[in-house]
Amino acid sequence: MSTKTQPATRTLNLVQAVNEALDLALEQDPRVLVFGEDVGRMGGVFRATDNLQAKHGEHRVFDTPLAESGIVGFGIGLALAGLRPVAEIQFAGFLYPALDQILSHLGRMRHRTRGRYSIPMVIRAPYGGGVHTPEQHADSPEAILAHVPGVKVVIPSSPERAKGLLLAAIEDPDPVFFLEAIKLYRSVKAEVPQGYYTLPLGKARVVREGQDASLFCYGGMVEVCLKAAEVAAREGVALEVVDLETLVPLDTQTIVESVAKTGRAVVVYEAMRTQGFGAEVAARLAEEAVDYLEAPVVRVAGWDAPYPPFSAVEHHYRPDARRVLEAVRHVLTY
Repeated sequence: MSTKTQPATRTLNLVQAVNEALDLALEQDPRVLVFGEDVGRMGGVFRATDNLQAKHGEHRVFDTPLAESGIVGFGIGLALAGLRPVAEIQFAGFLYPALDQILSHLGRMRHRTRGRYSIPMVIRAPYGGGVHTPEQHADSPEAILAHVPGVKVVIPSSPERAKGLLLAAIEDPDPVFFLEAIKLYRSVKAEVPQGYYTLPLGKARVVREGQDASLFCYGGMVEVCLKAAEVAAREGVALEVVDLETLVPLDTQTIVESVAKTGRAVVVYEAMRTQGFGAEVAARLAEEAVDYLEAPVVRVAGWDAPYPPFSAVEHHYRPDARRVLEAVRHVLTY
């Protein structure tokens, strides 16, 4: 962690940490612009941009029409003009109209111009379920985004990580998708350093050490895996929990080192199981850590169906500690 100011901390939830990061970025870099649907006077649907327009002005924090393709395309143009756009998409499930801009332009510009231009743009979006949202408000499209060459994909799991990673994403010279778990916005609080600091992109971190099996997860699933690890510990099983944090570029070294220690792996994510990002983690383990594995890699994920828009069945879709523990017992008894 690189810290530029005072080390003191204060307690924030994740959405407050995001707001503080945006405030600091706007304050320190006049090239930073924040825009999206309702981010101005309203302060965003989750209030992540609350009071930023009043503090920094309508020319730097402003609303856009309800047109996701236009938001991303507008940001690409701003970045090419030398600015640092930070766009908010109200929900990650609304990104699909912008896929043409994302696939055809956002990630290709550095390659297309032989390195003469890049797109230093951040696209923030809440993702995932757990709060009973309607249809398309709980989608987890990280695997789609991770498949786009030329972009980074970052998913924080705590307020402290969200602030430092978002500031690093805004400093990054290339486009970054910054996905924020809806379930964590106000359900978790933590001590967050005051002032401006960044955390390195492209690094996974071990949030709980163990010797019996590794749980690989990110975003809202870190909380679920930590709960499973607590239950397992009472049964005498020591689970290692690894927060991937950045999906692109993926920190394969930390993943392999964890499995070299435990010999068993469970990958947990809340997107649909088939061809979800967990398949990439399992493939990396097959390629680079098969000699360490004592059991097949198991995935715990959402089901191969659209996320249920009915709150009564949401808990059947989103992975929980019970399902993680079932997978752990499978790899331990293989």
